[in-house]
Amino acid sequence: MQEAWHFLRWLILALALAPFAFYLLSIWSAASFFRRPEPGGPPYMPPASILKPCRGLDREAFENFASFCRQNYPQYEILFAVADPADPAVPVIERIMREFPAVPIRLIRSVPAVGANNKVNKLIRLAAEARYDLLVINDSDVRVTPDYLRRVAAPFRDPQVGASTAMYRAETAGSLGAELEAVGITSEFQAGVLTAWRLEGVKFALGATMACTRQALEAIGGFEALADYHSDDYELGSRIAARGYRVALLRDPVTIVYGRQSLAEFAAHQLRWALTTRFARPGGHFGLVLTFGLPWSVLAAAVAPTRWVAAAYLCAYLLLRLAAAWTVGVWGLGDRLLRRRLWLVPLRDATGFLTWIAGYFFTRINWRGSGFQVVRGKLVPVEQPPKAAAAGTAAR
Repeated sequence: MQEAWHFLRWLILALALAPFAFYLLSIWSAASFFRRPEPGGPPYMPPASILKPCRGLDREAFENFASFCRQNYPQYEILFAVADPADPAVPVIERIMREFPAVPIRLIRSVPAVGANNKVNKLIRLAAEARYDLLVINDSDVRVTPDYLRRVAAPFRDPQVGASTAMYRAETAGSLGAELEAVGITSEFQAGVLTAWRLEGVKFALGATMACTRQALEAIGGFEALADYHSDDYELGSRIAARGYRVALLRDPVTIVYGRQSLAEFAAHQLRWALTTRFARPGGHFGLVLTFGLPWSVLAAAVAPTRWVAAAYLCAYLLLRLAAAWTVGVWGLGDRLLRRRLWLVPLRDATGFLTWIAGYFFTRINWRGSGFQVVRGKLVPVEQPPKAAAAGTAAR
């Protein structure tokens, strides 16, 4: 019994070092990524179509939409789509069309449902309506700078590039739930993105910016192939990469504008994200257990042979975790909110670990007011029996 306890103790102490290695790796990845020299050559600015699927009204929606109308770019269009003609975003889009008459803007209403993913339903129609071969997709809560399109288009100078994507940081209305989510984006999620870039390259896309050529999109079967999938951004980038194209990760982030979130709304949103990664990359999602420094350090401190060893684990967690958060989020991505709320990182780590555990006990999510079961990565409306729906989807 004593030997078994000693083995368990040293196993825990060894495994508790894994998050420290991850923090060091994320620091190295961020330093490598943000210190890369900018590519040279003349500007590459092919005509572009910006596709914006909308549902409901996000905080500061007019300012978000207007930022896309102020692009320092020679030729582009903006296409909006809604499924419901009475969607509250419609009056804001109509105001955008009036106030920016020099920008070609179209609004497509009453988009029919093709699959379970409401966003992808709109993208199917938007891609069919788009005039140009460079398609730039982003969510309605995204805000950009005037050089955004130049940065998104630049990688496509290389014909091997089939898609480009951008990281993001957040602005909030000040609630604790929204700030916890914002802190997690740059200190945790984007650290994982940069680590993936360093280790294996980018084989996914991020919903805040998904740009692709029409040729690459057609090679994967168009947006129609993604109509029933939950993680449309991951699926788009993964499938384009699988076709032999390169997915370029942009240096400069975009901004997501969050409204106020209660802690319950924050928890629900985090659970949806956990299910996203669990079903999109099950192996990678399980491997996240070795990146949670807080629970491992607490566990190591509890079984440590001396108080000095216990203190060393806890101090190492705080030092390395905050250093990684600062390097990725503050220094690399310029996140001013994280700079002010760095002290929230350990609390965000605690909620992230609990959400990771909860993700193995749920398959149902609520997405923009609609309930779904997630079955093998696909969305199945809760009104339909999951097994029957999965069988029907597989048969198509």
